[in-house]
Amino acid sequence: MPTAPAVAGSEPILGEIVCGAWNFAPRGWMMAQGQLLSISQNTALFSLLGTQYGGDGRSTFALPDLRGRAAINAGQGPGLSEYVMGQQGGAETTSLLASNLPAHSHQVVQLGSTQDASLQSPAGAVPASKARSQFYAAATPGTARAASRTDSAGQGQPINIMQPYLAMSCVIATQGVFPSRP
Repeated sequence: MPTAPAVAGSEPILGEIVCGAWNFAPRGWMMAQGQLLSISQNTALFSLLGTQYGGDGRSTFALPDLRGRAAINAGQGPGLSEYVMGQQGGAETTSLLASNLPAHSHQVVQLGSTQDASLQSPAGAVPASKARSQFYAAATPGTARAASRTDSAGQGQPINIMQPYLAMSCVIATQGVFPSRP
């Protein structure tokens, strides 16, 4: 996008949008913030925008609303989705689902004892080799034990997916040269 509304001595093209480092709309421009305008007072601009950004098409139409949005060229590039004029999409955050993650598995190795079962409580013990009325054996020094968990983990908190940005004022020319059509 250009970064200044017009070169000195030239007129902007009606409906062109530019971004600048000012906090106001220069004369002949309006902030691109989705405002509803009167069709009867802005017939030339309405003939270019129509109702693709909003309005009822009888008495009002809307300017594009670029607050918190990045512009994307309408159309469809090779191997890309199609975007139509006025279409909005995207999000600031998303929550990952299990289906978003690659397939994977977790191996759990928990060694047991080769001793006969002699305890009922797992505290300080390991699974025994021969179960009778008890299921555990006293842990001998050096016996590996692992606390393991293979069920779902995480809290599903949304993560930020916004691209790096710099906030600026986006304005649209409401006065200027009517663009010639090919």
